[in-house]
Amino acid sequence: MPRSRLTLDKFANTFAFILIAYASYLLILLSLPYIHFKSGVEFLATKQLIYHIDEWRISFYIHVFASPLVIVTGLFQFNRWIMRKSPRFHKVCGYIYIINVLLITGPAALIMSFYANGGRVAQTSFVLLSFSWIICTFLAFYFIRKKNFKQHVNWMLRSYALTLSAVTLRFYAYLFDVFEVNIGPIATYTLLAYISWIPNLFFAQVLIRLKYPEYLLKYKLAT
Repeated sequence: MPRSRLTLDKFANTFAFILIAYASYLLILLSLPYIHFKSGVEFLATKQLIYHIDEWRISFYIHVFASPLVIVTGLFQFNRWIMRKSPRFHKVCGYIYIINVLLITGPAALIMSFYANGGRVAQTSFVLLSFSWIICTFLAFYFIRKKNFKQHVNWMLRSYALTLSAVTLRFYAYLFDVFEVNIGPIATYTLLAYISWIPNLFFAQVLIRLKYPEYLLKYKLAT
């Protein structure tokens, strides 16, 4: 790989790491108002009609408090320095990420998706997102068990792109406010439900086509 391309890849990787780390920090801050378990706080003010439903309420708190851990541990999966210098830390973070998505956060998100704001169309989006998130994460786990590192990275990249839908949804909602997009609350939330994750998955596929996984695995493929 040419030195200029390698330098650009390192810069892009570092910039993305810092950007996502900052977004993760902001997401953690958004979770803090819910630590008192009060029913009228922030987003919960829109869920008063279903707050009494045990499976939704429990799933909500599980999702809110476990999701930041998914984002942080997932972030460390794409740091080539950590992969090369501290493979044990990379592996531990990977298992925390996979267990969290498959057994904790993913199922909680799936339950919540059936009660999402915006009606059936928006709910369908969140159901598809939850299923896709769980499936991509499972395939990442499957391929690492088979020691197929390239496919493992490919599916982890797709899984993490879906993880970041929590960030992109809020980012697009912020842009809608800034540019005063006024298409009605239901239409807005429905649109956000889809653009929060479908472009992410497309971008992950672009990175795969650009051989980003090979860049991450360069040290391992060379051995």
